[in-house]
Amino acid sequence: MQGSFPEAEVFELGKIDLNSPIIFAGFVGAGIVGPLAISHIIEKLKMEQIAVMRSKYLPPSTVFTRGILRHPFRFYANKEGTICAIICEITLRMEGLYSLVSAVLDWAEKNGSKEIVILDGVASAEHDNKAYCAAKEDLVRTMADKDINMIPQGFITGIPGGILNECIVREIQGIALLAKANKTLPDPAAASTLIEALNRFYDMKIDTSELQKEKDRINSEFSELSQKYVEHREELSGMYM
Repeated sequence: MQGSFPEAEVFELGKIDLNSPIIFAGFVGAGIVGPLAISHIIEKLKMEQIAVMRSKYLPPSTVFTRGILRHPFRFYANKEGTICAIICEITLRMEGLYSLVSAVLDWAEKNGSKEIVILDGVASAEHDNKAYCAAKEDLVRTMADKDINMIPQGFITGIPGGILNECIVREIQGIALLAKANKTLPDPAAASTLIEALNRFYDMKIDTSELQKEKDRINSEFSELSQKYVEHREELSGMYM
């Protein structure tokens, strides 16, 4: 196929026909909220995998669930090509992050996407059943009408922050939807809160009841990933003290 690993490229698995899709993306963060929410969206919308990220900056790791191997950084689309989802189930190093960000945005632009929504968790003592947003001023006001709260001030780091920064200088609208989440364990309640916020704002009807009911299974399948994230954050805090 290809001899050497590229800086970063979205490797398409087959011919895809996308129709200026909105993109929902989830990366490893507090409570594993992003991957939990995106995985649930993929399942409920019956989305098909369309691409993977290939990069020499990705850790040499693969993931598997119930014995099935899968690439850790995947792209999906619904059959109409109007919604895409990006899910990454490994922690990413700072090295090469801008290459990964550029590859994601280049791919989004190539396919006519005008909006990327990052779903993420904010480490907290407990979840408060509220969704928070960061976006352009007019959009923040519109989201407030749908019971999505403005974030007064804060930082969004890592690849989510990189993507949102790049959206500012490109013709793509970047939105962060956040929920307070457990610091050390997978938090399906926080993921449910974000999906319900998407339902309100984008007039979607994604059922979240299974996320609540399958808490034990989710804890079992995602607890190792959550622990990896905690260790990753500890390493970063040690680097920048």
